[in-house]
This record gives sequence, structure tokens and C-alpha cells, in this order.
Amino acid sequence: MAAGVQATELTGFAMLPANTFAVGPTSGQFAGAGAGGNSLPLVDRQPVQGFSAVLRGPTGNSFYVMTDNGFGAKTNSADTLLRLYAMRPDFKTWNGRSVVGSGKVSPAEFETGKKLRAFTSKSFISLNDPDHKIGFDIVAGMANYPNGANDIPVDSSIQANRLLTGSDLDIEAVRKDKNGNLWFGEEFGPFLVKTDHKGKVLRSEIATPNILPPGSSATGPDVMSPQNPYLGAGIPNLGTSRGFEGMAINPAGDKLYTLLEGTVTGDPVKTLRINEFDIDTESYTGNNWLYQLEAEGTNIGDMTAINDHQFIVIERNGGTATNGTPFKKLYLADMASVANGGLVKKTELVDLMNIPDPHDLNRDGSTTFTFPFVTIEDVLILNPTTLLVMNDNNYPGTGGRDSNSDNNEFIKIKLDHPLDFRGRRQH
Repeated sequence: MAAGVQATELTGFAMLPANTFAVGPTSGQFAGAGAGGNSLPLVDRQPVQGFSAVLRGPTGNSFYVMTDNGFGAKTNSADTLLRLYAMRPDFKTWNGRSVVGSGKVSPAEFETGKKLRAFTSKSFISLNDPDHKIGFDIVAGMANYPNGANDIPVDSSIQANRLLTGSDLDIEAVRKDKNGNLWFGEEFGPFLVKTDHKGKVLRSEIATPNILPPGSSATGPDVMSPQNPYLGAGIPNLGTSRGFEGMAINPAGDKLYTLLEGTVTGDPVKTLRINEFDIDTESYTGNNWLYQLEAEGTNIGDMTAINDHQFIVIERNGGTATNGTPFKKLYLADMASVANGGLVKKTELVDLMNIPDPHDLNRDGSTTFTFPFVTIEDVLILNPTTLLVMNDNNYPGTGGRDSNSDNNEFIKIKLDHPLDFRGRRQH
């Protein structure tokens, strides 16, 4: 491990309450009774939660935030829609004399970034497949939801608009390419899914080829999870929910870098594959690297590009403030001069469990800020010395900070030394 952990400071804090909902069909019908005092199902509502990716929004103070598959599994999220929301956080900051800003997160118009009163249909896009591009059966084409006892009719709006749900795909990453199209990395395949800027699927999902790194004994033509719809009687070589948790795009917007969350069976212990994908040819290039997890690390949460060869990766374990010992860090991963299939060079960048907060922006009575959530899945470079980091609250999950349902927190972190940032505005 290379030395070089940075001195940091919390410079912005905002929070979206756990109980934040948007218009949509009833959700949570297959996810149990609820938790943290919050009951399910959500009648005629969709939860605005599970943030698994973030992009810059249409204005400088807005962001596009992607929800994941819903309630955490293929078997309980068939009534949860896959969406990208526009939001405007009003960060609490220090102006040199006092803390200013409300710390609230508001919905925004997707196209303009204008603040809205509620998460209406103007605040999001929904992934949809009107042209039947997806190669396997989706919930929108079914009479009844495939979850539970399979006896609840699929909502008519899902059917009519062929909306994609959390039983179809588990999206965990999104990037905008040089052409303005969106690419989603997901975990059930794992697949890459291409849509236009409004979420309409443009082509069939792209499988993940089994490109072997040195020393691997992995078998099969593709990397496949147990939830892969094409698995059949085959044997998966990737664990459940271990697909594309991280995915970066280069500054030119023509190369994706997909990072698996789990180790492919037969690969070196605790290594995660990074594969390069070419936007122009819509195919994997064969260039690949490995990311080595730390002894304390069990998962990655996100990956974003600093420049053509450096990336920020969130690494974590499952510990929280209420259970276990949290390990939550940001690492700089560098591919420069690394041979094909080799280990990227890692440098610790930020310890998310030990961030100086001299002005107590989150008002918890401490001048040290911690980010002890189970899953932290969003990092965005705002400028060479400022990062935005957000958690996935796993609604209605609890235990991140206390026994209540976790909120969605947006934090700005200032670095003492600038990154060699050459990213695009939309990345």
C-alpha cells in the first residue's frame, strides 16, 4: 500500500430523510412489513432511496442521483421502478463566521434543475424498453408480478410504458458517454445497458466476457451471477449481488471501466476485475486490471475517473455505528505502467470514519465526522480539491447511525492536495 492519505475536512452537509417518496405505482408489496418504524407496502408511491450512482445535473447546484433495484433482491423488487432523479442539496457550510444553509435536499426538474416542491414526474426519468430490446422477459410483459405468490397483477402503467423494474435489472452504476447516451452497469447479469438521455433502452443488454487475468482458473465464456436470466442449468462464477458496483468513464467519454464488486470464482483471492469497454464499437477491448481489496475490505461501492489512468474507488465492509467495526475508505487507483491483468496501484485518499468537522456541520456535537453506513455507493469529483460522497440507505433499512431507518446523506469533502482532475463535466 502506497503512503499518501490526505488531510481532509467536511465542508458541506445535506440530508434527504429516509421517508421521501415519489409518484408511481404501489411498491414494497414483496419486501416484508418494513423496519425502523416504517411500514410497507407504499401505496401509490415509490421510495426515493438506495442511491447507487451520481452524475452532475443540468445546473451547477443540481445532481442526477440513481436509485438501485429497490428493496435489495430480484425476489422482492418487481414493483420498484428504475429511475434517475434530479436533486438540489442546500448544503450546510461555514462562511467564515457561522454555519449557513438549510442542509435540506430538494427535488428538481430533470431538464432544467429548477427546484420543485415534490418528486413529481418532472423530477425523474424511468428506464423503459418500448422497443423490446432487452433479450429476456421483463415484468412489464407479464400479467402478474413474478414475486411473492405471483398473484398480484402488474400495474398498468408499468405494462403500458414497458417500464423496467428491480426484478429485471439491479442497476448500480451509470455514466453519460460523449454522445449523450446513458450506460448502466448492473448486477444480475452482470450486464451493461445502453439507453438514450431519457432512459429508453437502445440495444440488447451486453454480457460480461470471462477475460482471465494471470493466475485465474475461472471457467465459462462469460461472467455470470446466480440471477443471470441466461444461466439455465449452468454454474455461476460470480456471487449474488457482486456485479458492476463501480463503473467509470474516461475524460473523452469513449471508454468505460467496469469494476466488479465480487471476486470471480478462480481468480486470486480478494481481487476484483476491471475491464475496459469501447463506446464506439460497443465491445470490450480485452484490456483489464485487478483491484486488490484490503484485509479489512469486503466490497467496493463506486469508481469514478480522475483522468485517463487514475480513479477513485470506495472500499468498505459491512460494519456500522451499531454493528461491528466500520471500514469505509476512498482509494486512488492508478493503472499507469500496470501490465494487462496486473494489480492497480492503490493509495489511501480519505478515511470516511475520521473526517475533521471543525464547525460541526451535521450538528451531532462532534468535530470529527464519521460515515458509518453499510453501503456507501456514490462519489463525484466536484473540482480538484472537493469530493461529493453519498450513502445508499437501503430503505427502510436501519443501523447506519441508530435504530431508525437510515437517511440519505450528501457530504462534501475538501482535500488538502489537488487531484490531477481532467474529467468531463458529465461523468
